[in-house]
Amino acid sequence: MDIISQLQEQVNTIAAITFNAFGTLQRDAPPVQLSPNYPEPPATTTATDDATAFPEQPKQLSAGLVKAAKQFDALVAALPLSEGGEEAQLKRIAELQAENDVIGQELQKQLEAAEKELKQVQELFGQAADNCLNMKKPE
Repeated sequence: MDIISQLQEQVNTIAAITFNAFGTLQRDAPPVQLSPNYPEPPATTTATDDATAFPEQPKQLSAGLVKAAKQFDALVAALPLSEGGEEAQLKRIAELQAENDVIGQELQKQLEAAEKELKQVQELFGQAADNCLNMKKPE
């Protein structure tokens, strides 16, 4: 797998971990009273194992997120440095655009030739169909 694909995969991993972390925290966090003006939130009826494991979950989730972010940083550091700086990159872009224009013109010529040939084939097919319809059956 190339480096760009690995970076994309790592970004997806970070997004999944973040999504799961927020979802887990939202699902498992104990209710908290937002203001003294609001009533006390209802007590949750969870098993004691879940209640004691909750303080560890954010630590585990954040550790996973940090690990994924470090892997992403390592992949970014492994990217090859650009050679020649910005001017060389702009020159290469101009060369590629010129090459693209030449190929585009060739493709346009091929498309026009193909359309002309298609029109000829359609005319010949029409003539052949007309000839077949105008033929008399042998007596």
